[in-house]
Amino acid sequence: MASFVTYAGSSVGKKVLVALTGLLLLGFLIVHLLGNLTLLIPDDGEAFNHYAHFLEGLIHGWLIIAFEVGLIALFLLHGINAITVAWLDKERARPQKYAKVANAGGRSHKTLASRTMILTGPVILVFVILHVRMFKFADHPSVVYDGVQMKNLYAVVVDAFKNPAIMVAYLAVMFLLGTHLWHGAWSAFQSLGWNSDRHIRILTRISVAAAIILGGGFFILPPYIFFFVERGGH
Repeated sequence: MASFVTYAGSSVGKKVLVALTGLLLLGFLIVHLLGNLTLLIPDDGEAFNHYAHFLEGLIHGWLIIAFEVGLIALFLLHGINAITVAWLDKERARPQKYAKVANAGGRSHKTLASRTMILTGPVILVFVILHVRMFKFADHPSVVYDGVQMKNLYAVVVDAFKNPAIMVAYLAVMFLLGTHLWHGAWSAFQSLGWNSDRHIRILTRISVAAAIILGGGFFILPPYIFFFVERGGH
């Protein structure tokens, strides 16, 4: 146990924790996007509301609470260790700043996305907090399907994205999410030792695909609702 704590507190251990928690959060984003894509179904929000109602009712609501607590823990572990690695460890290892910042080439994978990770991360965290506050703790109207009453979360989402300021803000953050995922996925593979010469190309492509598919998937939802969905129906 002591050796594990020592390893987790080391620079290498922190990087591995950032990688593992980052990949778990990536898995959450995949599931979350699949659920949110039901917003594109032209059924006045029935599929999306059923999806939200199903999640809230699992094990009488206890499963979603446990999942949310675990998600908060993942965010904290990921964020704290990422900041520690980016600032404290690098400052101790290299007190003198580089005179010039440039693409180092090769496996360093130093890009604009990598250099802005320390900025995009906190922005995404603040966004998640506001996102949860906006939708989870909003005043939800109710709707009835086949005799079952449930929250009309779809109406709340539509009302939010009909606001042009909210729509544009979401688009900006989804772009930042894409850049964060682009370097974050690649960096996670590297920290876990999966970036051998044999696999480097495919892992780079996976990282780019994650950024485009996930960032792009979330990106299309606000403008779709803003331009093509009417309040109270399609």
